[in-house]
Amino acid sequence: METYLLDWANLLLRWLHVIVAIAWIGSSFYFVFLDSSLTPPQDEQLRREGVSGELWAVHGGGFYHPVKYAVAPPKLPDHLHWFYWESYTTWLSGFALFLVSYLWSPSVYLIDPKVMAWSPPAAIATALGFLVVFWLLYDLICRTLGQTRNGDAKVGALVAVLVALAAWLATELFAGRAAFLLVGAMLATAMSANVFVWIIPGQRKVVAALRQGQPVDPVHGQRGKQRSVHNTYFTLPVLFAMLSNHYSFTYGHEHNGLVLIGMMAAGAAIRQFFVLRHGFKLGRNRHPWPYAAVGVALLLALIAWLKPAPAPVVAVPETVGFAQVQPVLAQRCVMCHGEALQSKGVRLDSPAEVQRHAQAVYQQVVVTRLMPMNNATGITEEERALVGAWFKGGARID
Repeated sequence: METYLLDWANLLLRWLHVIVAIAWIGSSFYFVFLDSSLTPPQDEQLRREGVSGELWAVHGGGFYHPVKYAVAPPKLPDHLHWFYWESYTTWLSGFALFLVSYLWSPSVYLIDPKVMAWSPPAAIATALGFLVVFWLLYDLICRTLGQTRNGDAKVGALVAVLVALAAWLATELFAGRAAFLLVGAMLATAMSANVFVWIIPGQRKVVAALRQGQPVDPVHGQRGKQRSVHNTYFTLPVLFAMLSNHYSFTYGHEHNGLVLIGMMAAGAAIRQFFVLRHGFKLGRNRHPWPYAAVGVALLLALIAWLKPAPAPVVAVPETVGFAQVQPVLAQRCVMCHGEALQSKGVRLDSPAEVQRHAQAVYQQVVVTRLMPMNNATGITEEERALVGAWFKGGARID
């Protein structure tokens, strides 16, 4: 029953996480686009009111005219829409998902004895430490260097080094699948902390000062803008890290740390292309194609590098029956898919159940090779070949 309830928690949390993440990323992308696409207002009245930029757009059968005030409108409206619950809910649902998927069963998902044989409490504490320590170091870099000369370049370079070091260290300590996800969670934690610690509090101070007729400290806007820009460059690396757990050829590679760093760098470069593309259309900057070229080149290089070696030829009988496959499943799979533990609602401890899940067994064991998780039970190539031959022969149980 515990496994069944955990599966439901995993499903519902994953559903919620994807929904709110779409809302958060969508609003982030929209405001980056909006800031990059604003043009000086044509209307004299808008200029007198302090409007620094405007945009005309058409969508859903209507015309929209968003404007941006350099400091504030002549009179603040009673109601302001704040963009923060999308961020907070994304982080909370993601952390809850990480809890029920990885921290609840660290020996299965978090620890790979071939990488690091340590106790579950130590692995859990270190994983949580990644989230906290990265944020503290990242925030320290931003606070100490962000307002100096060429601060954005200094911060960008040091944060890139910090992310690369964290990615390498994670893959040296945790199971590959967990390491990739942990780095994504680490970046997402920094993104949400940017909103919680700096962006929203800074905006609240600005609004409070305006309502009280006091001068506005420009540092709040500068910090908020800096952290918002960082968040948009973190987005594509985070999305890759979250999706990577479905593709073992990335996290299962011998040099998976370099794979992760390369994919994140490609994502950041491609995001830079889209950020600058709006400015290019308005003549503000050169065409950003070199960034897209770098991102695509990195992806192509990784595709070429990760291509699988020719699979070893494993001799199997022409006809493989259930009697030959059943001992393999009993030894390698039933530990997690039996009566005591029915992971993902799958049982493989009876012929009828094996036949019912034959397609999934073939996909997970032979095609994607995701199972057993981290090959914890030591399945051999010969055994995988037996399962494949049995499925291709009709997956018969008689």
